[in-house]
Amino acid sequence: MTKLTRTLIAASLLAAHAGVLHAAVSATEAQKLGTTLTSFGAEKAGNADGSIPEYTGGLTTAPAGFNASSGIRPDPFANEKPLFSIDAKNMDQYTAKLSEGAKALLKNQPGYRIDVYPTHRTVSYPQSVLDKTLKNATGATVTADGTSMLNARGGIPFPIPQSGNEVMLNHVARYQGLRFVMPKFTAYNVNASGRKVISTQGMWTTEGAFYDVSRPADENLLTRARANYSGPARRAGESLQTAEPVDYTNLGRRAYQYLPGQRRVRLAPDLAYDTPNPTTSGMSTVDDTNLFSGKMDRYNWKLVGKKELYVPYNTYRFTYNENPDEMIGPKFINPDVVRWELHRVWVVEGTLKEGQRHIYAKRTYYVDEDSWAALAVDQYDGRGQLWRPGFSYITSLYDKGGVNNTPVGHYDVIAGTYYLNLWPGKYGLKVTDSLEPDSKWTPDNLAGTGIR
Repeated sequence: MTKLTRTLIAASLLAAHAGVLHAAVSATEAQKLGTTLTSFGAEKAGNADGSIPEYTGGLTTAPAGFNASSGIRPDPFANEKPLFSIDAKNMDQYTAKLSEGAKALLKNQPGYRIDVYPTHRTVSYPQSVLDKTLKNATGATVTADGTSMLNARGGIPFPIPQSGNEVMLNHVARYQGLRFVMPKFTAYNVNASGRKVISTQGMWTTEGAFYDVSRPADENLLTRARANYSGPARRAGESLQTAEPVDYTNLGRRAYQYLPGQRRVRLAPDLAYDTPNPTTSGMSTVDDTNLFSGKMDRYNWKLVGKKELYVPYNTYRFTYNENPDEMIGPKFINPDVVRWELHRVWVVEGTLKEGQRHIYAKRTYYVDEDSWAALAVDQYDGRGQLWRPGFSYITSLYDKGGVNNTPVGHYDVIAGTYYLNLWPGKYGLKVTDSLEPDSKWTPDNLAGTGIR
């Protein structure tokens, strides 16, 4: 594509969106960044009682024993003990700082508990991301339908969000490094009788093209991801690939799937919204990935505000655990291996639009102010009944900057089942500072990676 062609395309997009954009914040408002707010938009100060500390730059030094080539990140807080535990007997003392999903598990699952540890604000960012975030604050806009961002690149799009749409766009564009690979992830399903089965295993790759400023400035690519399944035997050789645009106006999600039995790659436009997710054998929807992914057009997104919430955080022991039998219990993930901390979160309520279809009528998200990652969600069925609350398990990439919260699980509180997806375990998570060539992301290449 020539420079002139790119210029003409950019001009036409601006013209198409003229008059229908949500305004960015003023230069005066943006001056809060780096003063009362961090450079990425969180409150810099701690809370009133000190249980949430002041932000002082995050964790940027790896603990002893870290081997970058292994992809395993040792727990920098391994010697800490819980401050206290929350269970069914004392949960009423903490109800204001619990999600509805957490309360349902504490109330209805005997033995479930939440171990609360000291809060550590470990998230950090490369300086280049912080510089671009400041620029985005006064330049980035949201289209009238709220599904896309314009004039945003290389940093958090909306560090001072004015709407629920902006917070959710920050989530889908959160910084996870330029490229990360799980050499071998595992997804587990646990049925109502407590039986654990492996849904899928394989390699997972995600690239954040949005943060690679060496790519063309007008490129309409936010992220791209690929799963190459190696197990169980019935799934070995399958692969799928998705690409999310920055602006959905003229381009939707591109999804492709390779099935060994057919020996061909097929376009898979149905890999979106509430289509059952093949990686979890249908125990979640496609847009349950990362608690939320994909286009936001089927919901009205209301910014409820901010609150302090107990959420899984700095879950190194869980994320890189070598023993799945220690983690996966018959009714819930073993509380012994999950670290919870008190953090400030943005609360965003998504309500299904009239005339739209989705199995979730309402979704309430809790988005971390430091990482902009959704850490918990409460999802309701058409009757208004809590159905599938979920949690993501976040660790800071202290060797690279950014976070990973790809391990995600939902509990079906009606059916009594749950799953855990994209758990790296002893195989680790490797992060690099450059993307693969575009030739590695073609449909033809997907076929080559999927042959067994």
